[in-house]
Amino acid sequence: MARALAAALGLALPACGGGGGPAPSPTPSAPSCSSPPVQGNPALTLSLVARDLEEPVDVQAPPGERNRLFIVEQPGRIRIVRGGALVGTPFLDISARIDWGGERGLLGLAFHPRYSENGRFFVNYTDTNGDVHIAEFRAAPAADTADPGSERTLLRLPHPETNHNGGALAFGSDGMLYIGLGDGGGGGDPDGNGQNLGTPFAKILRINVDQGTPFAVPADNPFVSRAGAFGPVWAFGLRNPWRFSFDRATGDLYIGDVGEQEREEVDVGLSSRRGGENYGWSIMEGGLCFNPSSGCNRSGLTLPVLEYATGADCSVVGGFVYRGCRMPGWHGTYFYGDYCSAFVRSFRLQGGAAAEPQDWTNALGRGAGVGLISSFGVDAEGEMYIVDHHGAVYKVVPAV
Repeated sequence: MARALAAALGLALPACGGGGGPAPSPTPSAPSCSSPPVQGNPALTLSLVARDLEEPVDVQAPPGERNRLFIVEQPGRIRIVRGGALVGTPFLDISARIDWGGERGLLGLAFHPRYSENGRFFVNYTDTNGDVHIAEFRAAPAADTADPGSERTLLRLPHPETNHNGGALAFGSDGMLYIGLGDGGGGGDPDGNGQNLGTPFAKILRINVDQGTPFAVPADNPFVSRAGAFGPVWAFGLRNPWRFSFDRATGDLYIGDVGEQEREEVDVGLSSRRGGENYGWSIMEGGLCFNPSSGCNRSGLTLPVLEYATGADCSVVGGFVYRGCRMPGWHGTYFYGDYCSAFVRSFRLQGGAAAEPQDWTNALGRGAGVGLISSFGVDAEGEMYIVDHHGAVYKVVPAV
C-alpha cells in the first residue's frame, strides 16, 4: 500500500483524498502579446537571452510575469534574467545541499500557479547522499532572492544509482503538481521498477501541494485505490522522463523518455484518458521488445507517438507544444531535441500520431551554434526557449 511505502521511505504521506477533480484541461489563454504577432508560418531563428551560465538545465517564468526569466543551473543555483540582463546574485543558492554532475544536481523548477500571491515554488534536486528531493521554497513574489531557509521537503527518495533521476516538475491546469522520476538507474531496469506500481520510480507522480501535510494524494489518481500501489502514481513504465510538458490548449501531456541503447521516444498522455498509462518500460524500449527481447506482450501498453534510433543521437529532450503570441501559425507544433546531436525537430499530433515532421537543426540547434540541448522552456506569453548545457539560453523568434 502507499502508506507502507511511505513509512519505508520516511515520508509523511497523508490519507488519500482532497484536491482531486478533473484531469488536466486547457489553461487560460496567455496575456496579450507584448509584441505584434507575425502572421503565417515564419522561418525561425534564435535570440541570445543569457550566456556564461554554469551548466543550465531549465528555464521557467512565474505565471503571468513578463519581466523575469528564471534559469536553473545544475550545480544548485537559480538565476534571474531581468530586462535582458543576468542578475548577479542568484535567486536561490542551495549548492551546499547538492551532489551534482552527470545526471545529478538541481534538475527542475516549477512555480505555483498563484506564485504572484503566495511566493511558493518547487524544485527537484539530488542531495549529497544522492537522494531525490522534491522540495518547496518561498520568496516574496516580487523579490529577486528567495529564502534558502524556507525549504519544506515533500518527498525524499533514496536513489539506488547515480543515473535516471528524472528531473522535471510541472503544474497541470488542474492545479496539481506533476513530478517525473526515472527508474532508479543502472542498466536495463535491474530493480524492475518500470512495471512496479508500488514504487515511485519510473513514474509520473501527481500530488496536491495545497492540501495535506506535506501534500495530499488526489482522490482521482488512477491507482489510488489499488492494493500495493503508490497513490501519487499518474503514469508508469518510463525509463527516464527527463523533460515533460502540458499542451496549454488541450491539456495533453508530452513526455520525452530517454532510451536504453536502441530507441529514444516521445509519449503523449491524452487528457481524455485521465492518466493511468503504461508506457512500456522495461517490457519495451520504444516500439521494440526489450525484456523479453522478442515476442513481448504489448497488451495494455501506450506506445510512443514518435521514436528514433539512438546512435549519433543519445538522449531525447522533451520540449513544448507552441502556443505563444508571436507566431500563431505554429500553434499546435511540438518542438523537441536531442542532447548529444543538438538537433531540434517538430511534429503536430493528429489522430494520436505524429504528423508534419520538420527539422529545425540548422536554425535552432547545432547549425545555429547550440552545443548540448539540455532543456526547452516557455515564458508567460508562451514563447519558447532552448537551453544549451554549455552555458547559454536562447529564445526562439521569427526570422523576420
